[in-house]
Amino acid sequence: MEKLRYEFDPYNRLTVKSKALRGARRFLEGQFKISEHNTLTYQIKTSVPYDIKAPHQVKLEGSWSLTKDHELRLTLDKLGRETFGDQVTLQGEVIDARKNSLLFAVTTKAKDYAPSVYILELVGSWQADEHNRLTFRVDKERGSTDSLTFDGIWQIDKNYQITYSYQKEHLVRKNKETHTLAFEGHWDIRDKARLTYIIDTNTDSGFDFNTSIGIFKGDYIKYELGIGLSRKAQPVKKTVTFFGKWRMKKAIGLVFEVEQEERKIQAFAFGAEVRLTDKSSIVFNLRNSLNKEIGARLELSRDIFSGDGQAFLRLLGSKQETAILAGAGWRW
Repeated sequence: MEKLRYEFDPYNRLTVKSKALRGARRFLEGQFKISEHNTLTYQIKTSVPYDIKAPHQVKLEGSWSLTKDHELRLTLDKLGRETFGDQVTLQGEVIDARKNSLLFAVTTKAKDYAPSVYILELVGSWQADEHNRLTFRVDKERGSTDSLTFDGIWQIDKNYQITYSYQKEHLVRKNKETHTLAFEGHWDIRDKARLTYIIDTNTDSGFDFNTSIGIFKGDYIKYELGIGLSRKAQPVKKTVTFFGKWRMKKAIGLVFEVEQEERKIQAFAFGAEVRLTDKSSIVFNLRNSLNKEIGARLELSRDIFSGDGQAFLRLLGSKQETAILAGAGWRW
């Protein structure tokens, strides 16, 4: 029996070449699907020609990756290579980043040659790699994952949300389009030389960036980091700065409030080892919510505190100790 050889054309359609067709290629109309464990299948929608003994569903197994043009690629395992070649590249665009999934628009053509698009969804988690690049970890069987690496520079918008933009030539209209992914989440400061962007609190979906030790001042918090790109010899330097105000709240502790659009507030809460100075200021050696030092020192004028802050100052001044631990609920 002749072993059929398949391939996918630039419009994500399955084609088959057979001796029965005298060397010609036959299109097998259908669509890709994502099944359990992010397995890729091709569902053949039209009837298979009588002269071709082809299946009605093709299962493709291998390792997922992302091309430099932001297309999905599946590098096939040994069995798949015998029929489909080394890899399958899906033509289309990454169009959305959800908290535990990625949406990819597949471009194809219908029977009447009219262009059409359908959506595939890969399930997994968003994380940062060791070079501070955004990656999507695709869930596989037995707890394994494949990594889709977005090899570009991410940005922070006016609401302090992470965005990622890339340009791509549209297959049908033949013009370049800019695609922007927006990641909804919030920032957290948990450790020395690390800045965290949490996307989903119930999973491990979020970005842990390696940074320099943070700089904490009266009206801003600043971190510096490098993004290592495959096309550049040196990491691209990036600065992340949060502008806001420090407040003392009895039920929380020391808080830095960052104002976003529509007066929405993102707040960083800290514990601290605290002492008064002889120059009308307060020095905070900052700690995270687990009372772990984060290697940051902050000096603030006593004049900025009001309300709960004034009560804190009176209590601090009445103590005999030179240092007091202020955290959630003012633990002394």
